[in-house]
Amino acid sequence: MEAFFIKSDFEMADQPTNDKNQKQLNIELSEEVADGIYSNLAIITHSNAEFVLDFVRIMPGMPKAKVKSRVLLTPQHAKRLMRALQDNISKYEAQHGAIKEGQGPDGGMPMGFSGPVAQA
Repeated sequence: MEAFFIKSDFEMADQPTNDKNQKQLNIELSEEVADGIYSNLAIITHSNAEFVLDFVRIMPGMPKAKVKSRVLLTPQHAKRLMRALQDNISKYEAQHGAIKEGQGPDGGMPMGFSGPVAQA
């Protein structure tokens, strides 16, 4: 299996921010993980110690769905993720326009996809 390497600069949170305190981090991204997974539903739960993000793919006409990926985060990392998503969504909408929310007339999740029922 081939691996990709991503170079990323990050700053130590407890250090003053200047070039001398920046460290370089090599992040490995395998081909399998680079392919990603498709999810159209995220279920988020939490305890006092962690946030659990379950990414699910639901299909039209199928009464059952499977969790395709689970990510566990500390509360601090969950908050950083939220801020990073907010920042990226703002940048996306500035470039491409507002993201429309909701799929159905009530703006809820698309649990009742339209179209023919899948058969195996």
